[in-house]
Amino acid sequence: MEAATERSSARELPGDKAARIVEAMRASVADRGIAGSTFDHVAREAGVSRGLLHYYFGTKERLLVEVVRRECEVRGELLEAAVAGATSAADVLDALVRSFEDFLGEGPSGFVMFYELLLLGQRNEDIGVALAELGRRLRLQLAGALQAKCDAGALELRADPTDVAGFLFMLADGVAIRRLSEPELDIAALIDHAVLAARPLLG
Repeated sequence: MEAATERSSARELPGDKAARIVEAMRASVADRGIAGSTFDHVAREAGVSRGLLHYYFGTKERLLVEVVRRECEVRGELLEAAVAGATSAADVLDALVRSFEDFLGEGPSGFVMFYELLLLGQRNEDIGVALAELGRRLRLQLAGALQAKCDAGALELRADPTDVAGFLFMLADGVAIRRLSEPELDIAALIDHAVLAARPLLG
């Protein structure tokens, strides 16, 4: 079974086929949801045969695990880019808020996909493990960026950097869920209050 799992990993695919397939599935889940994202549709969007998806991934769930990995790469890169030029605690928070607002500005599809995967992860161990790793990696990535800014004198962390990063993600998750549940709600005030809650942790 372990050998089959390794063979099905998108990282073993040659050329750019893995990237095309995973990106096609990522876009499909965001637009159509997990149930509506069939191998037939994904194969057409990726420009490959349906049989190739079955050969390399085996199941939709296995492909979704690769979607989670790709989402982690994308979000991690955006987080690092957001704080790269910050020179103060205020700059860091402003950069993170802009990054979050950009994410919300993409429309609901991105975080709908993430929360739909979270629900599926409660019933599918592979996806659950991948999502846990996604959360851990993003938290540690942001924690590392915050620690680097602290070491450079741009801010003064008042708690463990991983705890600070986890708290920041918790605030963002809460605002995102509120946006999902009340699409017409003006969340500007909520974001302002989230910044006020986070500010003391950055010195």
